[in-house]
Amino acid sequence: MLTTRIIISCLVLIIKFKCTFVFQIKEQKVVVDELSNLKKNRKVYKQQPNSNIFFLADRTEMLSQCKNTLDELKKAHLELENSEKAKIKK
Repeated sequence: MLTTRIIISCLVLIIKFKCTFVFQIKEQKVVVDELSNLKKNRKVYKQQPNSNIFFLADRTEMLSQCKNTLDELKKAHLELENSEKAKIKK
């Protein structure tokens, strides 16, 4: 009975974790799309972590960083999916 509760708790945590990944991936896709469609002369500002302060940033550099972040999120999500499938097969 206790192990069943633990397994259910773990499954709930995994589902919440996956939902967070999916949300972050969608959010990052929007950011990449918005930066990709900006005109060359538009200014881009980057928010400082844990602050309401924004600094002027290079558009191409920000686009590159956002694409890298998106790739990392997709990779982590894929690893989570693969590890989950491996656990199910066992």
